Amino acid sequence: MDEIKQDQMDESQEAGFRCGYVAIVGRPNVGKSTLLNHLVGQKISITSRKAQTTRHRITGIFTDEKCQLIYVDTPGWQTKHRTAMHQAMNRSVTSALNAIDVVLFVIEAGRYTKEDEDVLKRLPAKVPVVLVINKADRLKEDKPRLLAFMKEMSEKHSFAAIVPVIAQYGHKLDVLTEAFMPCIPEGDAIYDEDQITDRSERFLAAEIVREKIFRLLGDELPYAMNVFIEKFEIEGSLRRIHAAVMVDKPGQKAILIGKGGEKLKRIATEARIDMETLFDGKVFLQVWVKVKGGWADDTRVLREFGFE
Repeated sequence: MDEIKQDQMDESQEAGFRCGYVAIVGRPNVGKSTLLNHLVGQKISITSRKAQTTRHRITGIFTDEKCQLIYVDTPGWQTKHRTAMHQAMNRSVTSALNAIDVVLFVIEAGRYTKEDEDVLKRLPAKVPVVLVINKADRLKEDKPRLLAFMKEMSEKHSFAAIVPVIAQYGHKLDVLTEAFMPCIPEGDAIYDEDQITDRSERFLAAEIVREKIFRLLGDELPYAMNVFIEKFEIEGSLRRIHAAVMVDKPGQKAILIGKGGEKLKRIATEARIDMETLFDGKVFLQVWVKVKGGWADDTRVLREFGFE
């Protein structure tokens, strides 16, 4: 059966199969990671309502009989903070635009800010850009306003297409894909057809823990926080994972742990459940908190976290 499936894929690649890189860019918190997850069809990039949830470049891979689309989700372009970490995040966005076939520039419906303008100015001149107007449901009762906003945006740049979507519900993503598909060159697949990301399980485990912290702490969340996997062992279908949460100050450690350790226990439990779903096996997860002042400006620590 696998040989038949591979033969069919090989035949499809001979008949105009397309393969290319699609960068997803925009200011913080416009829905880039949510868009990536729906385009790939599986949760690859973590999401929350907190700006700057995504701190690393994430690659999601979608493959069918007609194409392989390699999506690159980037951190939101950062202008408010100037730590070494944020500078590394901005370099990640810039480097992601090298050798890209098309850019999906994501903004919010009815809202175009100076931060959006800053991102647009940094896009490569020779790469096609599709404007993705996310959260279009905000203007669903005011179609003339949406059309006027689309017209206004069309005058700011020569976009290859302008597509309103609702990434949260996967609405109009088929229209979006059709819009940028002509920008994807013909060529053989780069990754195996069942591969959905180029990131390791170790990296994904850290991201899952970080997502739970973002979601469960809300406004209490220490901004200078990250997760480091100190141990990742596989024994058959069991994964033993030890995750350390790095914060700046002792008071932040107390917030993360919570009264009687309840908050940290809930973070670990919800993260373990998501890991077992993603890894399709049992997970033994331990999470603890470490204090290291100034880590976001420590280049050695940043390299350990994968920022460089």
